[in-house]
Amino acid sequence: MGVKQHGWWFNQLFTNWKKFEVIYILVLIVLQLVVYAIAPDTVIGMLSGVTGVLCLVYGMKGRKISFLFGIVQCLSMTYIAWISHAYGSFAMDIIYVISQPIGWFMWGHDEATHSFQPKTRKIIFGGAFVAWGIGWFVLATLHGQLPYFDSINFVVSIIAQTLYILKFKENWSLWIVVNVANVIYWGILTIQTLLGDTSIGSLGANMSQIALQVALLFNSIYATKVWASGEADNEGGAGK
Repeated sequence: MGVKQHGWWFNQLFTNWKKFEVIYILVLIVLQLVVYAIAPDTVIGMLSGVTGVLCLVYGMKGRKISFLFGIVQCLSMTYIAWISHAYGSFAMDIIYVISQPIGWFMWGHDEATHSFQPKTRKIIFGGAFVAWGIGWFVLATLHGQLPYFDSINFVVSIIAQTLYILKFKENWSLWIVVNVANVIYWGILTIQTLLGDTSIGSLGANMSQIALQVALLFNSIYATKVWASGEADNEGGAGK
């Protein structure tokens, strides 16, 4: 009954949080601010990091408001990917921007999470692997930065985002792969920037993305548990 006494915004933002979840959200946001303090050369990088954390954390709870944070994060990340010549990320972020209102609509019509049968799950994961190889070839042809990692961010992310919008639990397994690849990808770009091996992008933007991807990796692992237990159904207890 307590949930019904408040409006939609309050329920989405503040209701039904575990102490552990509140602490780790604050830690992840502080991590973004610390990175910005170390290399304050791009406010957009910091904005992308903070809104990215909020988007995926609320997504972990199964809450519709995640797509509002997602629009801000995707727009800022699109800019960072462009200046970094991360063409796979750039293309994927444009798709992310488009997918946010679609996700908002879809989640408003289905409150339950779903799961594939084992055979279907294997087909999807196998297809993601093949798509990664094709994406690697295309991005290498375009002379993108680190195409083997960038391809994961592009093609595997499309599959993961589609499953996320449709509320299939398997989306988080694919996001774990994407997040690990992105930690390595942005880590390599950061090292190259520090060593002066590249002038593409900026140190602050690259570091903010490392912090964001570490945060998202942790969140994806935790979200796997939350969605598997059914805690994300009915928007994580927030209701409508």
